[in-house]
Amino acid sequence: MGTTLVQICSSVTTLKRARQLHAIILTTATFFDVQSPYLHNNVLSMYGRCGALRDARQVFDKMPNRSLVSYNALISACSRDPDYASLGFRLMTQMEFECMRPNGSTFTSLIQSVLLLEDRLMGSLLHTQVKKFGFFDYICVQTSLLGMYSNCGDLVSATKMFSCIGDKDAVAWNSIILGNLKNDKIREGLYLFNAMVRFGVTPTLFTYSMVLNGCSRMGDYSFGKLVHARVVISNIVADLPLENALLDMYCNCSDTKTAVSVFSRIENRDLVSWNSMIAGYMDNGDGESAMGLFVHLRKMSIPEPDDYTFAAIISATCDFPAYYYGEPLHALVIKSGFDRRVFVGTTLLSMYFKNGDTESAKKVFQSISEKDIVVWTEMIMGHSRMGDGESAIKFFCEMCREGHKIDSFALSGALSACADLAILKQGEMIHSQAMKTGYEVEMSVCGSLVDMYAKNGDLQASQSIFSHASNPDLKCWNAMLGGYSHHGMAEEALEFFEAILKHGLRPDQVTFLSLLSACNHSGLVERGKFLWNHMMENGVIPGPKHYSCMVSLLSRAGLLDEAEKKIIESPYSECQLELWRTLLSSCVINRNFRLGVHAAEQVLRLDSEDSATHILLSNLYAAAGKWDGVAGMRKKMRGSMLEKGPGLSWIEAKNNIHVFSSGDQSHSEVDEAQAELHRLHGNMQKPVTDEFDASVYLQKM
Repeated sequence: MGTTLVQICSSVTTLKRARQLHAIILTTATFFDVQSPYLHNNVLSMYGRCGALRDARQVFDKMPNRSLVSYNALISACSRDPDYASLGFRLMTQMEFECMRPNGSTFTSLIQSVLLLEDRLMGSLLHTQVKKFGFFDYICVQTSLLGMYSNCGDLVSATKMFSCIGDKDAVAWNSIILGNLKNDKIREGLYLFNAMVRFGVTPTLFTYSMVLNGCSRMGDYSFGKLVHARVVISNIVADLPLENALLDMYCNCSDTKTAVSVFSRIENRDLVSWNSMIAGYMDNGDGESAMGLFVHLRKMSIPEPDDYTFAAIISATCDFPAYYYGEPLHALVIKSGFDRRVFVGTTLLSMYFKNGDTESAKKVFQSISEKDIVVWTEMIMGHSRMGDGESAIKFFCEMCREGHKIDSFALSGALSACADLAILKQGEMIHSQAMKTGYEVEMSVCGSLVDMYAKNGDLQASQSIFSHASNPDLKCWNAMLGGYSHHGMAEEALEFFEAILKHGLRPDQVTFLSLLSACNHSGLVERGKFLWNHMMENGVIPGPKHYSCMVSLLSRAGLLDEAEKKIIESPYSECQLELWRTLLSSCVINRNFRLGVHAAEQVLRLDSEDSATHILLSNLYAAAGKWDGVAGMRKKMRGSMLEKGPGLSWIEAKNNIHVFSSGDQSHSEVDEAQAELHRLHGNMQKPVTDEFDASVYLQKM
């Protein structure tokens, strides 16, 4: 009976079955069986395999006679459960009290417990015990110590431990490689893989999987292909984790074609396979293919999409109008019960902000029960990108009030809002927070600080922050360049551009936009043309704002035909109205009636009720002396009830932002403002003797 029951114990893996078998043993075992630790040890191990540590502990406590095997069985079970890992050390103390000496298996399990707890100090103490009891030369103990140090982030000790191992097997190599990969020493991990192969140790399936994951994180396509080739020529049968690692590597390295080939050959795809492929399409901007794959997944009963699936597909399709995919996917998220998940909620926020739908974004934000820093940051960045700086600042302040720990992204978004609103005091307070939290040195925050001070008129502060940056990235350089451009300092901007090139940085769209804007403000036509050609030659694709700068630059210089040609070249239909209106304005100044009428026709074709164009066209008729045309335009404007919207301005005073518009009398302090204006006007009136005399000035010259 005993032998049969022991054999059954070794194969049981479910708790229900384990308890049934234990009941049979209790009711059928003889007195001799009950006194012997052999049967109890197997029951103890059985409960340990099922993860039932409480049952295992009860069996251990009731054992009439315990052996070293009994202790090792329970310590081993504890080493697999973080909640019971510390119990193993108390058991070792109890074992020594009962005059039992630990062996290699004891230390291997205890080291595994330290690995779970990630307690570096406890690991060092255990290492000392290993040496004291003479088990340091045991290969299993050495490998366990190696894994423990790697998992605790102590790569120096892990490397020393690895060098102490004489006959290094695949497990030892895997441990040191994994330690480097987990601690972001990916290049070193890949180097160790090469060394492993050179020393003639055969990589395992796990080796290939983790190395491919390293290639994926590094974006090292060439090394990843070499590893794949080695997998093929080794004739090993790839398991699902290895196939998923291959798939992920090709997706992250932008080789979607090969990724699809790998995906199609996976026989038993799990959800990781589907998610990796959808995310691969997302990363490579192929939203349509991602949606097609998602629909195919939905048609299958197993596996069902999880929150990561929905996050990936929403991100993949967020560039499409929301009613295409975003809103139907949102409805499916709610139906599937993932609408309160932070991971999915963040992607929904991003999708709605990209579609300019702030109200839907706010509803999603309110529906998330436990908001983390990522959700708050998305709200801050989303409003900031949409030009709603006030809301961005409001969400930043609410996030701080709720006690969330701010990060570099939140600070960067809030500072960008302060830059757009030109509110220096608020920006300085956020700068103080960045200094207190240590994020001032982060390049994203540093760039936003440079931009904020520059747009608030304090270029000196921008220069100071930039000069103290240890290794500024392109965003930080662009922020300083934008500051020079914003202040009309074209020569300084061009010199700064040369410094960017000398530092080996590759200029992007933002760089050239600042340069073209500087040239536009200073009328540097030839420099602007040179920069445009330089941008095109270096593969930087101009955006709508680049065309706007060039058309404005050429138009202001009177090169109206060249400006018209640039408008025709522009592939951006959404900015055509603004470009033709810019050309029309210059045609009025240069009295080019023919081209001006053509430009006005283009604008009115796009928007027949554009009031600014009607006013400019009326001015064009007046400049050409065509007074009948002027009268006709004025009559048309009155009949269509067209009027130009009033301009707005605002000023920050005593921590409040005051907004003014032309002809607005609604401000609470409008009488005081007008009285001060009259006072200043009186102060500006000078005696006749102080008037500027041009003839005297010329004589002095």
